[in-house]
Amino acid sequence: MAGAPPGGRRVITVYGFSPSGNCHKVRLLLEQTGRDYRWVEKRSDDGSTRTLEMLAKNPNGKVPFIELDDGRVLTESNAILHWLAEGTPFLPVDPWQKAQALSWMFFEQYSHEPYIAVARFICGWTSLDSPRRADLPRLRERGRQALAVMERHLSTNPWFTGDAYGIADIALHAYTGVADHGGISLDAYPAVRQWLQRVEATPGFVPMPGPDAAAQALIDQSR
Repeated sequence: MAGAPPGGRRVITVYGFSPSGNCHKVRLLLEQTGRDYRWVEKRSDDGSTRTLEMLAKNPNGKVPFIELDDGRVLTESNAILHWLAEGTPFLPVDPWQKAQALSWMFFEQYSHEPYIAVARFICGWTSLDSPRRADLPRLRERGRQALAVMERHLSTNPWFTGDAYGIADIALHAYTGVADHGGISLDAYPAVRQWLQRVEATPGFVPMPGPDAAAQALIDQSR
């Protein structure tokens, strides 16, 4: 629930860029758990995350990160998800199931996000003559490999967070749902598409805002 908290309750401040999947993960979990939070928009493509003020909070110069009202700061999207989900149904209690959820979250950051999210960024936020576009064939192939791993899991399991929907599903949904922005079709992954529908039908789900008009034009031209 973005905005001021009722009754003076303590809130979490989230610094994020709304069209970023990594940032949207945090927003989605906060919305679905009903936590009070304040969202501070910081574009990650114009230097806003690397001002002196921002670097004093997060020396890595990236979003998302959260700041508590006692000044403590937590960075890295999946670490934030884990902390927010403690004691909620979004994180399994059973140690083995919890470890399985974390395994998929590490997969998301190591074998999924670096390809699917980066392809989306290149298509949407770099010029059509950018040399980075030479990387797109490799990124798309590796992205398809990650989707094939997910498809295999989903052929016999409904979720990635143990037996129920939770933070591993939130982590993987963010960029999978917009894979086509990077030129990666989901047509060959029916179980993935069905899982996306299940995630989007969960109570309190909010979609990720799309890229701005300029970025969308680049995405359209890259297809």
